[in-house]
Amino acid sequence: MLFNSLEYAILLALVFFGYYALARLKLLRLSLLLVASYVFYSWWSAYYLVLIIGSSTADYLVAKKLFAARTPRARKAWVVVSVTANLTLLGTFKYFNFFVSSLDAGLASLGLGGLGVHLNVVVPVGISFYTFESLSYIIDIYRGKLEPAQSPLEFLVFIAFFPHLVAGPIIRPYDFLPQLRPVPSLSLEAGGRGLFLICVGLVKKAVIADLLAVNLVDRVFELPSRYTSVELLAGVYGYAFQIYCDFSAYSDIAIGSALLLGLRLPVNFEHPYRAASLQDFWRRWHISLSSWLRDYLYISLGGSRGGTLRTYRNLALTMLLGGLWHGASWTFVVWGALHGLGLAAGRALEDLRGASSPRAPRSLALQLLFVLLTFHYVCLGWIFFRAPTFERAWEVIRGIGALSGGAANVSPLLWGVLAAGLATHLLPPALLAALERALTRLPAPAQAAVVLAVVLGIRWAGTSAVVPFIYFQF
Repeated sequence: MLFNSLEYAILLALVFFGYYALARLKLLRLSLLLVASYVFYSWWSAYYLVLIIGSSTADYLVAKKLFAARTPRARKAWVVVSVTANLTLLGTFKYFNFFVSSLDAGLASLGLGGLGVHLNVVVPVGISFYTFESLSYIIDIYRGKLEPAQSPLEFLVFIAFFPHLVAGPIIRPYDFLPQLRPVPSLSLEAGGRGLFLICVGLVKKAVIADLLAVNLVDRVFELPSRYTSVELLAGVYGYAFQIYCDFSAYSDIAIGSALLLGLRLPVNFEHPYRAASLQDFWRRWHISLSSWLRDYLYISLGGSRGGTLRTYRNLALTMLLGGLWHGASWTFVVWGALHGLGLAAGRALEDLRGASSPRAPRSLALQLLFVLLTFHYVCLGWIFFRAPTFERAWEVIRGIGALSGGAANVSPLLWGVLAAGLATHLLPPALLAALERALTRLPAPAQAAVVLAVVLGIRWAGTSAVVPFIYFQF
């Protein structure tokens, strides 16, 4: 069930009215949320549903045992049980075939026979997201930051809450679980903000991301040899704005949908292509993932403790594993390695300059130069992220390096859509805030009319092709 579908609009409307009708009946209210979430998730396959129910039920029980354990050894044992079970589940469905095929290729290069083992399984949608959330719940209880959920129903809703289930934002249990307990209420302002975010997300997805995907990016990465350097570069820029508009659109719609139910999800994007360094980029891009990697992986590896070299190593390892989290392919590993090395190099430069020493603010020209350098380094990584193979990625890079001119395959419409993608970062925040305030001040019927007008405008301006959200595959 896609966010930009009629089915989702019907589901959200039914949940909205039912949720507030049952507002004072916590058991029924949360049961409605859970049933709706499972309906949403099973839209792809009931097989997925068995998996998420089984894994989340197991973690709920393990968390109770962990909290009740009285010795450090017992507590560590329960954490190991949960981490092992979750990573085994994730590894089996997402990485088993990848590692076996990689091992087979390595053995074949040595003239040895391969294992010949292959699991005929489909990767469950969103498994990486809800696995990370479940792990954060267990680890936070172990660290003493959290007590177990008051009821299994609360925990199951935390894991399966449908707006964020498939592609985030990744939510923290100590932020979300307390929101399920009080009687929900909805102000006109919060409702207007929720509708505004949903409208913004639908425009970014259908009018920018999908048009770029269907008419430029998919074609360029399918047959790079057919395109000039200018067209290939346009395709890479197109993918940079496609993945931003696509993924941030999902987050916008998720956050907006939750707001309509009186629940808050964390901000996931903050104009990432304005970043003047790679570190700044990861403070702005997929914020819920980058903060999760920092708190649960980087710090667990030792963080910045243990000396400079270990800090660089931990940065590189964190991003390397973050790349692998995105997909079972060596191209994702290379993407993660590029970011890990870039972050380590940026930290090294800061250390050489002296992080605590006062420095003069950069001039506007120098700041712009750093933004452009960061953006193009990120785009280099996007080539490996998007390309299905190393050969295709190198073909794109070689094609850009050929410096051939001409852009006959990039229509004026596509240049306009690229400009619209750029505008998502250049528009003054005050303008968006003013538009949001204007919508929130309207009475509810007028807000509904604005949403209908936006939907009709999208149907006219957007592509007719059904393009799944990019992060569904992760």
